[in-house]
Amino acid sequence: MSMKFGLDRLLADPTLRAPLKGRRVGLLAHPASVTENLTHALDALADCNDITLSAAFGPQHGLRGDKQDNMIESPDYVDPVHGIPVFSLYGEVRRPTDDMMETCDLILIDLQDLGCRIYTFVTTLLYVLEAAAAKGKTVWVLDRPNPAGRPVEGLTLRTGWDSFVGAGPMPMRHGMTLGEIGHWFIKHFKLNVNYDVITMEGWQPDAAPGFGWPLHERSWVNPSPNAPTLSMARAYAGTVMLEGTTLSEGRGTTRPLELFGAPDIDARAVIEDMQSLAPEWLKGCVLRTCWFEPTFHKHAGALCNGVQIHVDDPQYNHDAFRPWRLQALAFKSIRRLYPDYPIWRDFPYEYEHGKLAIDVINGSPLLREWVDDPNATPADLDALTTPDEETWRNIQKDHLLY
Repeated sequence: MSMKFGLDRLLADPTLRAPLKGRRVGLLAHPASVTENLTHALDALADCNDITLSAAFGPQHGLRGDKQDNMIESPDYVDPVHGIPVFSLYGEVRRPTDDMMETCDLILIDLQDLGCRIYTFVTTLLYVLEAAAAKGKTVWVLDRPNPAGRPVEGLTLRTGWDSFVGAGPMPMRHGMTLGEIGHWFIKHFKLNVNYDVITMEGWQPDAAPGFGWPLHERSWVNPSPNAPTLSMARAYAGTVMLEGTTLSEGRGTTRPLELFGAPDIDARAVIEDMQSLAPEWLKGCVLRTCWFEPTFHKHAGALCNGVQIHVDDPQYNHDAFRPWRLQALAFKSIRRLYPDYPIWRDFPYEYEHGKLAIDVINGSPLLREWVDDPNATPADLDALTTPDEETWRNIQKDHLLY
């Protein structure tokens, strides 16, 4: 049986659409919100006679994905084809305003997630649910696969560290679909909102070779400009931490967030140190030394020595691969080899001032403190993190739809 995403099921089944009749429908979508034949959700839903589209909403990078770099805002506009207002939820505001919510009775959310807490579409989902609860509106998630699959990894976001890249106490790699997270948000934040998920059909998150993504069944469309491959989605729960460092995460190359490096590190020495410290954290993937020159962003125009994380060959082991620990270990080895290296980048990250970006990303200072403590071992980080992961797996169970 070929699998169907939530959007395709809604379009194919008039009985699923029946509750939309006579209601003004808003759509929250981005470039990867496409049907199985790659028609954008906005166009496909507008072609349905029994759906009245009254507004659209764009998250970070925009409804059509017009913003290439990170943290670049998008404006509101009127869609030239369909004549409806398109509201930016990554511009003047992050949360839908009362005026925006007045344009529709029900919001369809069709966003391709990457399975990582920091990916801002997760937070945008929460903000829409909260606005809908306040205004008595209905929310449906048209569910899509989590391309990183079911594994859970990373520290849980600590109290007081909520941000646009941390909507609640979940680990970095959450192992859920957006529809499932919606159910958890409603329970955790005690939201009184009319919520439903148009589930997928035939999603098998444990099946090779995709392990979450239906390889060879569906085209990969970038959900954001620097998410060009399934390999990136697999590595992202670790490599996203590079955004809080002076190291390049490969933005400005054709393999962003699959590699890391800088002009002044010896990648071979870094890999050797990582292997001596915690070889079990490097399982499931292949690390390769490489050279790259970013055309924009950090170290633009400078030749960097780096490491590419390969997760698309026969040695890839989905259950063994631990991207968050792998990247944490890389920081640790760089700190050991170059004790004075300015790893941590100090700049306002996603509207958070007065906090180091690496701490905002991890939802606490715990990872940075572990890296910077010369006496802290891999076993110490495991001791901090494993209970968080086990707790989350237990919380998760109540909300899994597949």
